[in-house]
Amino acid sequence: MERRTFITTALAGTACLALGVNYCSTDYINVNPKLDGKHRLLFSVLLPVFLDGALPDVPGLKRDAENRTLDAIEQTILLLPEDSQAELEQLLDLLEGRLGLLILTGSMTPLMMRNSVELIEMLQGWRTSYIEMMVTAYQGLRELVMASYYSDPEHWSRLHYAKPDFLEEIN
Repeated sequence: MERRTFITTALAGTACLALGVNYCSTDYINVNPKLDGKHRLLFSVLLPVFLDGALPDVPGLKRDAENRTLDAIEQTILLLPEDSQAELEQLLDLLEGRLGLLILTGSMTPLMMRNSVELIEMLQGWRTSYIEMMVTAYQGLRELVMASYYSDPEHWSRLHYAKPDFLEEIN
């Protein structure tokens, strides 16, 4: 095989793969994109992984804590500088798209269809990656989730943290 033929075939194959990936439908997941404008579904998959052991054990309390954290994540994102919001939005869009998911995780399986062990392995791979962008993505998502969860004073008791008294005297 000639070098030119090999390169042409590789480019054509890559283009077909990319088009095929983009034509894959995620309708079987039953996600309504209009209702998931704030990436709540994506974060609802990542929350239990990042907050393993921190969420309440009772299912109703756990669900309530997750919903409050999802709301807090939306509020936290709004407080970020615009360039950080744009970078985060780009990362979240990549994680929700099949091609971006393939590039970032090496698999086209949507995150919501992966079990917790697979998600932990994916995030651990990002955390220890030699590519700085992957480490930054891991740290950004982790800090966003942790800050949003622990911003609620209800969760401070699990950390054995009490609000300092001198702050009340100032106010």
